[in-house]
Amino acid sequence: MNKYSFLASVYKNTKTDQMKVCTESMLNQTCPPDQVVIVTDGPISDELKNYTEELLRKYPDVFTLVPLAENMGLGRALNAGIKACRNELVARIDTDDINRTDRMEIQLARIEASGADIVGSNIAEFIGTPDNIVSYRKVPQSHEDICSYLKKRCPFNHMTVLFRKSAVEKAGGYLHWHYNEDSYLWVRMYLAGARFENIDDNLVYARIDSDTFKRRGGYKYYKSERDLFAFMYKNKVIGFFDFQIAKAIRFTVQVLMPNAVRQWFFKKFARSKK
Repeated sequence: MNKYSFLASVYKNTKTDQMKVCTESMLNQTCPPDQVVIVTDGPISDELKNYTEELLRKYPDVFTLVPLAENMGLGRALNAGIKACRNELVARIDTDDINRTDRMEIQLARIEASGADIVGSNIAEFIGTPDNIVSYRKVPQSHEDICSYLKKRCPFNHMTVLFRKSAVEKAGGYLHWHYNEDSYLWVRMYLAGARFENIDDNLVYARIDSDTFKRRGGYKYYKSERDLFAFMYKNKVIGFFDFQIAKAIRFTVQVLMPNAVRQWFFKKFARSKK
């Protein structure tokens, strides 16, 4: 089986206890990683710093730390991390989420068999502990369906993807895009001719809280998505009519809707129930 690197980023608000659980889920894979790259995006707590240094001492051949002096944002942090990945295959995870133990065994087999440039999966969203699953986010599976879905919504769950480093670099790598650095990358990979695939299984348990969907609003969030659709329109990924519809829907949901209504909307239309 091919070697791969896990890639994650931490910052000042990262909780050490959650990262410990995530780290265990990386190391305890049925196909363990050859490398784990952790980017420290600016200053972090002493507790978290001590934990990352402990990992480096305990697993010097596995863990690679990439310290950034200032907080640069997730896109720039991940781009710095990719440069430190020594393997062609790179798996993403957020340090408050948890990998299923067979996640990488399944994804490595799929990416090798299909020849895809990126393979993701569905997620099970939980509050508190992973046995308290409250919702699921399902994504399209085939390349064709993903390309169609990409023109309306994000087609991957970012914390689940396994990708070819060369394909990401061909598209320009991770770049800063407020709230949407992942969607921006998927669009650029689409324009670069990348092949996409998702697995119809929940390979990652994603941590949320009761206010997760409420926070997905406000003018800054709307502007980020509006500008992303403007980028797609400029590059002929979508047409003028689709651009206008996308702007209208997002302005309504992210600016006009009260927080409580927005939360109901996301749970009703953007998630599957348990």
